[in-house]
Amino acid sequence: MTDQIVPFMIDHGAFRGRLVRLDDTVSTIVSRHNYPEPVALMLAETAVLAVVLADSLKYDGIFTLQSRSDGPISQMVVDVTSGGDVRGVAHFDEARLNAAVEKAGGIAALGDRVPALMGSGYLAFTVDQGPETDRYQGITELTGATLADCAHAYFRQSEQLETAIKMATTHADGRWRAAGLMLQRMPLPSGAQLSADDEEMVEDAWRTGVVLMGSVTNEELLAPDLPPADVLRRLFHSEGLKAYDARHPHFGCRCSRERVVTALSQFPRAELETMKTDAGVVEVSCEFCNEHYPFTDADLDAMDADKAPKQ
Repeated sequence: MTDQIVPFMIDHGAFRGRLVRLDDTVSTIVSRHNYPEPVALMLAETAVLAVVLADSLKYDGIFTLQSRSDGPISQMVVDVTSGGDVRGVAHFDEARLNAAVEKAGGIAALGDRVPALMGSGYLAFTVDQGPETDRYQGITELTGATLADCAHAYFRQSEQLETAIKMATTHADGRWRAAGLMLQRMPLPSGAQLSADDEEMVEDAWRTGVVLMGSVTNEELLAPDLPPADVLRRLFHSEGLKAYDARHPHFGCRCSRERVVTALSQFPRAELETMKTDAGVVEVSCEFCNEHYPFTDADLDAMDADKAPKQ
């Protein structure tokens, strides 16, 4: 299976990480909307970052990674369910996007992608486990050249958790692939303290882990013929690597005709009439998967009948 999440630990559990590779998932997300290449690239990175972060949490519900900004790409949203369903959408201004790419000298020259394509704004992390629980949300400004830089800033400022993230994307043969590698220093148990010597040893081990992580090439992260577990062995085999069984995220949208019916049933019939297209139907499209749900007069009549009081 092309899409994998491989959790791992090194240095006897002092550091944990995830290696994520997305192929079918990002290709499906992008192809549903036929996004321009710069938008597809940023959405692919957002998707892999969302999966990396979501898998590091324990939750039963929906993890959402969302950006809002004043640049050519004004919004991106990716959510990941605890069951592994991933979906995403982007909103952008095509004229401003083309101008930004032209100013940079082409897509390949877009090193500072966040400032050029997203501008100023924020990145929000949200965990929603249903109406019976409080939502968790973390927010960080769009700081740095890449989305990985923004995530680093969040963990450094908000979570105070040493974190290193590396991401890569590629577009070849009509398909997108994205990969992400994250390494985190595990917090000490409550009340525990390290001696000065032990702290120095852990710091040295952390620096070694980050250096090894930085040595992996984009090609290695993305190579379809190089399994993620093999990538980890190449990097951390001398650091007490313990890799766990792979999980398999996948594209999945929660929209359905039944959900659309529930939403439309909240509108009076007269208002639904104003929503009709030139073809005489009410058509609702899912912004995530671009699935279209048409409703004829007969469908609207049936909805009215269902709403009518029962005799």
